[in-house]
Amino acid sequence: MERPIDLDPRSPFVLDTHELGRRPGTMRTVTRTVPAPEDLGTAVIGIPAGSDLELDCRLEAVMEGILVSGSVRGGTVGECVRCLDEILGEIEVPIQELYVYPERAQVAVEDGDDEEDLRELEGDLIDLEPALRDAVVPALPFRPVCSPECPGLCPQCGARLADPENAGHQHEVIDSRWSELTSLFDEPKES
Repeated sequence: MERPIDLDPRSPFVLDTHELGRRPGTMRTVTRTVPAPEDLGTAVIGIPAGSDLELDCRLEAVMEGILVSGSVRGGTVGECVRCLDEILGEIEVPIQELYVYPERAQVAVEDGDDEEDLRELEGDLIDLEPALRDAVVPALPFRPVCSPECPGLCPQCGARLADPENAGHQHEVIDSRWSELTSLFDEPKES
C-alpha cells in the first residue's frame, strides 16, 4: 500500500520529477526565485521571511532516486554580537541531496543508513525546503560581527566604543575589596 502524498505541488519548494522518469542519467535544471520560508536562520542572523532566494539546481535520475545539486543564494540580515548594529550581507551555499525512491528507502535502512537522514520522494515530488535549511543555517556565521575590529559596547554604561565621541572611553573601576582604603585619601589630614 502506498503512502498518501502530503506535498502541495504548488509550493515553490516542491519540485516535480515526473519528466525524469526512473531512467538513470536523465536530468533537468531548475532555476527559480522563491520567497524565503519562516525562521531560515539563527537568533542573530538569517534570511528574512519572504525575501528572494535564488535556486539554481540540477535534478538527475540515479539508480537510488533523484540527486539534487546546485546552489541557493539570498540576502542576510543580522545583528553584530559585539555592538548590536544591523549587518546586511549575501550568502551563497551549495546544496546536494539524494531523494530516494520509496522502495529503495527500506533497502537503505536495512543496509545501515539512518532512517532520519533519508529523504524520500513522495510520488514524483521532492520537498526541497528541509535540504535548503540544512545547507543554509550551518553556513551562516555563528557570531556575526560588523567588522573584525569592532570593539563592541562598554560593559559599564553600554556606550558604543567605535563611535568617535567615545574615543578613549573608560570608567574608573575600584575593586570593592579596596573601597575602604580610598576613604583614607578623601579625608583631610589633621595637623
